[in-house]
Amino acid sequence: MAKVKIPRKNISLDMTAMCDVAFLLLTFFMLTTKFKPDEPVVVDTPSSVSEIILPDADIMTITVDKEGRVFFGVSNQTDRQEMLQAMAKKYKVAFTGSEVKEFTLTETFGSPMQDLKRVLHATSAQRAKIQTGIPVDSVNNQLQDWVANARYANRGIRIVIKGDKDADAKVMKEIITIMQEQNINKFNLITNMEAKPTDI
Repeated sequence: MAKVKIPRKNISLDMTAMCDVAFLLLTFFMLTTKFKPDEPVVVDTPSSVSEIILPDADIMTITVDKEGRVFFGVSNQTDRQEMLQAMAKKYKVAFTGSEVKEFTLTETFGSPMQDLKRVLHATSAQRAKIQTGIPVDSVNNQLQDWVANARYANRGIRIVIKGDKDADAKVMKEIITIMQEQNINKFNLITNMEAKPTDI
C-alpha cells in the first residue's frame, strides 16, 4: 500500500509587529541614555585587580590630577544646589539663579570659591584652562567644607577618590586626612582593572 503524501505548505510569518517593537526599543534607549559628561581633567589611574562596581547614583568624586590639582563632583543635582547655597553663605559669595542652575548642571569642578563665578560663565573649553583646583592646604581648606556640605545634603552619599598614578602623594595624604577629620574611614579608590595573576 502506497504512503499518503501530505502536501507541504509554506509558512509565512508577518514580521511587521517585530520590526515595530525593535524600533520602539531602539528609540527608547536612544532617548533615555545619559551620556558621560566631559571631565575637566584627564586622569591616568593606577591598576589593580579589584572587581568592586560603583553605583551610578549618590556618588561624591574627588579627583586629583598629576599636577596636584583637586576637583570635586557630586552626582545628584539637588545635592549640588544645596551644597552651593551652604558654601555661598559661608564664603559670602552671591550667585544668581542662572549661575546656580549652571552649577547644578556641572558634574565636576576645580576652583576656589572666589573664582567659581568666573568658571560658571566660561565655556567648557575655557573651563579646563582656568580651573586651578580646590584649595586643600591647612590655611584655606575649602575641600573640607565641600565634603561636609555634600554629606549634609545627602547622608547616604558614597565617597570615591580618583587619583592620577603620577599625582603627588602629599596631596593624596591631605585628602585622606580631610576624610579622617570628618570621621570618614570608608571610601573607594578608582583604579584601572587588570587581570588577576594566575597561580603557577
